[in-house]
Amino acid sequence: MKSIHTNLTYKKIIKFWLPLLLTWLMMSVEGIYLAAIIARLPDAKVNLAAYGVAFSFAILIESPIIMIMSASTAIVENRFTFYKLRQFTNILNLIITIFSLIIIIPGIFNIIAYNLLNLPDNVAKLTHSSLIILITWPAAIGFRRFYQGVMIRNGLTRRVAYGSIIRVTSMGLSAFILYKYFNVSGALVGAGALSIGVIMEVIASRIMAESSVKYVLKQTKGRKDYSLTRIFKFYYPLAMMPMLALSTLPLIVFFVGKGKYPLESLAVLPVINSLVFIFKSVGLSFHEAAIAFLTVDRKNYDILKRFAYILAAFSTVLLFIITSTPLVNIWFSVIAGLSEELSRFSVFPAQIMFIMPALSVWISFQRAFLVCREKTLPITMATVAEVVGIILVMLIGTKVFYGIGAVIASLAQVVGRLSADLYLMIPIKIVRKKDSKLQ
Repeated sequence: MKSIHTNLTYKKIIKFWLPLLLTWLMMSVEGIYLAAIIARLPDAKVNLAAYGVAFSFAILIESPIIMIMSASTAIVENRFTFYKLRQFTNILNLIITIFSLIIIIPGIFNIIAYNLLNLPDNVAKLTHSSLIILITWPAAIGFRRFYQGVMIRNGLTRRVAYGSIIRVTSMGLSAFILYKYFNVSGALVGAGALSIGVIMEVIASRIMAESSVKYVLKQTKGRKDYSLTRIFKFYYPLAMMPMLALSTLPLIVFFVGKGKYPLESLAVLPVINSLVFIFKSVGLSFHEAAIAFLTVDRKNYDILKRFAYILAAFSTVLLFIITSTPLVNIWFSVIAGLSEELSRFSVFPAQIMFIMPALSVWISFQRAFLVCREKTLPITMATVAEVVGIILVMLIGTKVFYGIGAVIASLAQVVGRLSADLYLMIPIKIVRKKDSKLQ
């Protein structure tokens, strides 16, 4: 591991990071693929809206476990830390599964869907059925990300990518079979395919992580002071980050319902976000790579920062080209399969979000640096800043100006992420200043 992570060069970074990028790109492809299938089934507008709402709920329920891969990458170095973090992961998975079951209780779901989100009846019913199918999805992701972190820690990023290939392939085949041979609503096709895909990836990840697990269990040197309490103190600020960030998804749905063209906005937002997610994947995939490099040698900071600048510029320019040329119409009409009306409706909201890839790279590098220094509380506070920014823009945009829901949602996401990026500059500057004094 030392030979991979020390004496760092761009070539070494790319070799280690590229499989992680491919993993995230495959995740982005699955969203586009499912949205394209749903768009080609009957009642596309209603089913796209229901699938988008159900997916938002599933992601929110999953949010406490998302950062377990970062924790596993940073912490699991020997037998003791492996078992402690695995125990912590199991407890967390149990909690989110119980929460999933509570959400689908009809009385509770109806309050959320009708009273809070003001969903149309047909959208609400399809959303409820989709959530039932997705019950096992959050916990499965928790198990998967724990073992992925172990593999990343040991330099086996290609195996992480192999697992993603298995998931996407399983998901794609499942969606195609349901689409072609079964009379199933589009939202249920999407939910069923997602569940099957992630279960297959869990099985594959556990098998591929076997050699890494055996290696870690043989290690007795290193940290042995990680109790469940210490892990909780380290992890809860990390968990709060996606929980707070993803809580904005149902909030966005709520505010979109109060703006102009609510159904059209709900239908196109999953498609727009899928396009943007492809380019945000550059930054998201860089997060675990940066953690792995910075954990081994803090001197890697400068070269990783320069590499992050390159990634930010490259991914943002590409998205700008797509959203500002006729390619955007090809994407929404031909690839995503939207109607001409919904395709035109999607263009401007997508153009607003062209800067998101750069903001994603920036915040991933900032978070990685703070995770390696076990300074996780500022990450949570930055996410609070992001959520506040999103809520303020959505509130003003829909309530004061009564703007188009999809446009306001895109602007809110950009403003929120920029707020978080700017906030994290402060604690990073403080930590770096302390480092310079110690040198």
